[in-house]
Formats: sequence, structure tokens, C-alpha cells
Amino acid sequence: MAERMPLAVVTGGAGFIGSHTVDALVAAGQQVVVLDDFSTGRRENLRQWQGDDRVEVIECDVADGLYAPLLEVTRRRGRVDRIVHLAAQVSVVYSVDNPLDEVRTNYVATVQVLDYARRLGVRKVVFASSAAVYGDVAELPVGEEVECHPLSPYGVDKRAAELFMRYHALVHRLGAQPLRFFNVYGPRQDPRSAYSGVISIFIDRGMAGRDLTVFGDGEQTRDFVFVGDVVRAVVGAALADGGEAVPVNIATGKSHSVNQLAAEVLRLCGSSAAIHHAPARDGEIRRSVARVTRAEEMLGFRAETSLSDGLARTIEWVRASRA
Repeated sequence: MAERMPLAVVTGGAGFIGSHTVDALVAAGQQVVVLDDFSTGRRENLRQWQGDDRVEVIECDVADGLYAPLLEVTRRRGRVDRIVHLAAQVSVVYSVDNPLDEVRTNYVATVQVLDYARRLGVRKVVFASSAAVYGDVAELPVGEEVECHPLSPYGVDKRAAELFMRYHALVHRLGAQPLRFFNVYGPRQDPRSAYSGVISIFIDRGMAGRDLTVFGDGEQTRDFVFVGDVVRAVVGAALADGGEAVPVNIATGKSHSVNQLAAEVLRLCGSSAAIHHAPARDGEIRRSVARVTRAEEMLGFRAETSLSDGLARTIEWVRASRA
């Protein structure tokens, strides 16, 4: 009898980061089950796996639990070995306006994932946390050991989920790894979403020759990290056994202002559009850049893609997808 391929579950696997993670896990020899409610995920992100037995897609809400959606598929495919939990509501602005929904989508769903993993003997859970857990910090670059002061329900829920993961690792010996993503961008990020990342929105407008809107004075800084680099970190963490839920920054360690970003996008798009400013948004962090030594020491991870190269690759993908 042929040896069973290991089974990985990717929540939010039809989304931007999730679909790239599915691709990488299959390339690493995993069979993958995607759990996604398609509120923001897109089936076309997984079209390359249609008809391929290595990937199965189940439409469900992770906050309702994993037991029922996974019952039948695990009878056929065997138990779940690893879970990459990426399903989330990702907008800080939405979380400020809708904190109750935020708690259910981002915290309760994580509790459901961890409960399933503990009870069913999952070997490893990787969780997409966020730089939003830090809030505004006095000293940069920010390291994982700093005290967290999140400024939004989104950041609060991500931090609470990290703590619940740490509890499972220490008390129940669950292999667990929270990864604090900074500002991720790249192909498949949907500019049509009201809550899309600033880079995908800027590229969409820049390619159309439309003016860009920057909230605030534009001097707020971010650590923009390319999705290909992020997925290397995610898959590396998922396939490594163990882990005591010590958070790790996933970032470049370099900062750029939103004004710099806007100008570079327009340059790469060959656009002469203007940059306008609008009032700053509530709950947004002023400055953000990561210390990345822990990622190198614990995961052997270092981001390799410069902002200009990542933007160029993203613009190339957008052009190809519209051809």
C-alpha cells in the first residue's frame, strides 16, 4: 500500500496569502484541505488545483468549528497533521467599527482551530498574527519581546489569540507558532476589496492613470514584505515539528513611508497621476519596522525581495491577469 501523503489544512486558503501557501505546501509534498467561507477569498486563486486530488476545498466558517467540516474528509484522507490558520478579517478600520464581529472572526475562530488541534492530535499549528499587536512603540525596530499595546480591536484579538496559543503549547504540548506579519503585498491581493492592502490599491489606480489617495500626511512608515517571502516562512514553520508559541516577526527589517511607496508605484506604472491626501484614519499606527533577528535564529528566515522588485513583480502579475 502506498504511504499516505501528510495532510495539511489551510484556513483562509482561497485568500491572498492562503492560496500561495497552498501552492507551496503541495510543492512540499503535502495534500491540502482548504477551509474558506469566501467572504474575501476567491475561487480563482485556486483554479490551478481544479481536478487535482491533492487539494480539496470546503466552504465553511472556521468560527463555527472544524469538527464537522473535516469529519468526512479525514475519513478518506487520514488525520490532519498540520494546520496553517490564515482565515481572518484583516482590516483595522473594520475592526474599530465592528468589534463584536471582529472578536468572532479573529479570536473565536483561532480558539476553534486550537481546540481541534489539541483534541485530534495535530502536530503543528501556524497562526497568522500581526504587527498590529504592538501599537505605537517608542523604540524601533520593534522586537518581539517589547510590551504590546494594540490600538485597535484587530490588534487586541491577534494578541489574545497568541496568548491562547501559548497556553496550548505550554499546558497541552501542542506544537504552535504565531508569526507576526508586517505589511504583506504581492500577486493575488485584491484591489477591489474595500479592505485591501494599500499597495494593491495604489497599483490598481496607478495602472489606470488615476490619482492616489494617501491618508494622513503620508510620513507614516511601514515594513512592506513580499508574499513569496512570507510563504517561505509560513511553510518552513509549518513543516518543522515542535514550537512553544513564541511569536516571530515576519518582515524585511526595512521601513518605507507611504509617500515613498506611492511615488515608487507611480514610477513603476509609468503614471503621471497625482498624490492627494485625506484625513488620517482611526487606529492606524504611525511608525512600524521590525527587528528580524528572531526569525533568522528560530526559523532560518530572511526576506529576500526588495520593495522595488516586489512591486515590479506584482505589477507584472496584474498586467498579465488583465491581458
